Amino acid sequence: MESIARSCRYLLLPLFLLLAACAGLDPATVDVQLPESAPQAKSTSYTQALRDLGLMTEIYGSQIVKIQSNPIGDNTGTSGSTGGEIPRDITEIIKSSLNSIGGQVTFIPYDPAFIQNQMVTGYSTFDNKLIPDVVISGGITEFDRGLETRGKGTDAGAEATFTNAPGWVPSKSVSLDYSDTDKIGLARITLDFNLLDFQTMAGIPRMNTTNSMEVSKAMAEKEIGITLFGPTFGRKGSIKKVQGRHAAVRLLVEASMMQIVGKYLNLPYWKLLGEDAEPDQVVMDSISQEFYRSTEAQRIAKAQVWLYLMGQNVPVNGVLDQPTLAALTAVDSSVSMQTTSISVETYGKLFQSVPIKPATLGRRNMLLSGVTPPAASVAAPPQQAPKPAPTPTTVQSSPAPAPAPAAPTPAPSTPAPAPTPSQPASRTAQASKAAAAAAASKPTPPPAPKAAPAPAPTPASTGGSIGRKLSDEEW
Repeated sequence: MESIARSCRYLLLPLFLLLAACAGLDPATVDVQLPESAPQAKSTSYTQALRDLGLMTEIYGSQIVKIQSNPIGDNTGTSGSTGGEIPRDITEIIKSSLNSIGGQVTFIPYDPAFIQNQMVTGYSTFDNKLIPDVVISGGITEFDRGLETRGKGTDAGAEATFTNAPGWVPSKSVSLDYSDTDKIGLARITLDFNLLDFQTMAGIPRMNTTNSMEVSKAMAEKEIGITLFGPTFGRKGSIKKVQGRHAAVRLLVEASMMQIVGKYLNLPYWKLLGEDAEPDQVVMDSISQEFYRSTEAQRIAKAQVWLYLMGQNVPVNGVLDQPTLAALTAVDSSVSMQTTSISVETYGKLFQSVPIKPATLGRRNMLLSGVTPPAASVAAPPQQAPKPAPTPTTVQSSPAPAPAPAAPTPAPSTPAPAPTPSQPASRTAQASKAAAAAAASKPTPPPAPKAAPAPAPTPASTGGSIGRKLSDEEW
């Protein structure tokens, strides 16, 4: 009996120590700490691409387009039945996407109630409001849940029995168990958008987009257990992840707005969507039609503009000169210096090769301001102007009108002999003096009525002396 009492005293001491240690593990005081984070700007994989699209509209010199959006939401009706798994209204997402483009794209909100209320209160009459060019309509057209659900798992266990275990243990076996299971489900969301002409409210042909995105949700669970002679110990963990349906809808809206604006303005927007994006056939067909509608000079001039935007200092003169050919060979290896025209393939390649960066916009502004490299002048053989024939000087009493500058010099009706260039000027002067002396010896005639002074005759191009007919008084 004394040995049993001694054993009980030894067992009660560790029990009291264990209870004292577990006093701080009261289940009623359980708590959880929530992680805190500061507000952050929402950024997606298309945030920068939307801004670059606005830059692209300025680089390519697109026209200003004013876009309005209809109220757009969930057309499937599952936003209510699934407890808001997808958004009911996506109009604000469309507004944010369009307004973030900038450049030549102007977003005009659709809010007739606000405008009417402001006019009633007299705050504004909205006389200067902008009229949209096009209107976007569409919505969430598909939300297929549970397209695929797949699960897999792994279970493993081992057990050993010890026959020589003490008799006081509940069991004579030791075991190890492991379990790993996961399950994944797949759903698909589809958005459709169409572009309408605001004046006619008719759809613009081929100006539409249909984009789908698959979203997933998954669950994983792991468990391990160890059994030692009866008692079992183990750990278990599980996690569940759902790809955001609302975030997926935002990505679809942003990609769709880039596509529909790029199509309408004929821009290579796919360059902004990633390296694996394929060219839009609608845009490339439009560029091909533009090529065939243009004259050869217009095609070359457009190609020269794109080359200049790419950093090639070529003149924009519509002539396939040597600087233009040299720039084309640097961009397209299929072009040689003997090329006499631009092909539709080269035209399309140049259209897609313009870099989208602020420096390119700077070169576009230089083109708009007229600061362009001087056109390369082609050296031509000098042409010698024909020497005009010596025109004899007309000596007549009445003034004759001078010939027009552009008309050839008319031949004189009564040519008078003029001293040749080789005749000395002194001999002419001596003849004039002798004539004056002979006139002085004659009786002076009565004075004649004075006439208006005649203008001096046009000097002859021969460089000879010029004479005039003397009046009777002078003789």
